[in-house]
Amino acid sequence: MLQRLQNISFLDVALWALGAIIIFVVIWGTVATIIENPYPVHTWVETVVAGIAQGSLYALIAIGYTLVYGVLFMINFAHGEFFMSGVITATIFVAQPMQATGFLDAHPIISMLLIVIVSISVSVGVALLTERVAYRLLRKAPRLVPLITAIGASFFWQYFFRGLYGSKVKPFPQFEVLTGKAAIFGIPILKSHILVIIAAVLMLIGLYIFIMKTKVGKSIRAVAENKDVAALMGINVDKAVSITFAMGSAMAGIAGVLFAVVFRQVHFFMGFIPGIKAFTAAVLGGIGSVPGAALGGFILGMVESIGPGLFLEGLNIPAPHQLKDVIAFTLLVLVLIFRPQGILGERLSEEKA
Repeated sequence: MLQRLQNISFLDVALWALGAIIIFVVIWGTVATIIENPYPVHTWVETVVAGIAQGSLYALIAIGYTLVYGVLFMINFAHGEFFMSGVITATIFVAQPMQATGFLDAHPIISMLLIVIVSISVSVGVALLTERVAYRLLRKAPRLVPLITAIGASFFWQYFFRGLYGSKVKPFPQFEVLTGKAAIFGIPILKSHILVIIAAVLMLIGLYIFIMKTKVGKSIRAVAENKDVAALMGINVDKAVSITFAMGSAMAGIAGVLFAVVFRQVHFFMGFIPGIKAFTAAVLGGIGSVPGAALGGFILGMVESIGPGLFLEGLNIPAPHQLKDVIAFTLLVLVLIFRPQGILGERLSEEKA
């Protein structure tokens, strides 16, 4: 016990103290808000639903981070650009022309399917090209090298699509069937939020079944466990890695369309902030864990939506909802201090690490 106390540095004590102060402020603000109760019940319900919808988007994007990390042990910071590339291409070449011809309103389901297919195709294509050109030759390099390469790939795709499509914000067409609200248990909820939540849950369940039950999924899990042994067992490691990138980027392509349905605009820089938030969600849930990425996404979305009104309203902070990014990244810092492996992550022993 004495030896452990001697190994604790001043920085460790300072970090724990900072975390304790933040937790105290959060509890204080929460209790004060509950006592004052400044919002009606339906407002809280709408805020919760918006948080779940936002968290659904984060979860779909975070899947790409956690799949790639689980297989290659690298952080693919270009994943936000995979998210951006599909939806911006589908908007310009599919959604806007269909709106101009009236096909979008006449056949909304077919239009949505075409937009999703194009978005997935472009996102997967960009991801596979990036993996083949930038990442494949660096698999045995020190971990810092692929990390820097991923950052470079992120900037490359950002400015490639800026040069290709321009820097202006492009409007995403509005589907008439998704306008307004629908009453669920007597509570009005935006139809776009309902679509996002249902689609995200179905995709996450489908991906989990694919990873756990199919032969391809088992080969990906084998490669993630040990690439050399998997190769000796006859598994094509390059193919498994490519499928991993394709699955993650397909999820990002779907998330991009859902994001555009909710916010109704796309641009070349739209993948940066959601990408960073999704990475935060992956770390929060336990990077490398598919259920952890989904759980982390939902938690982060809820905290961003409810947090400003719940944690900060009682502290009399003006415009607390402008601080949602502060709350999100503060949550990341607290997780890294108190549970760096994440909620569902595995704590490795020194021998295994």
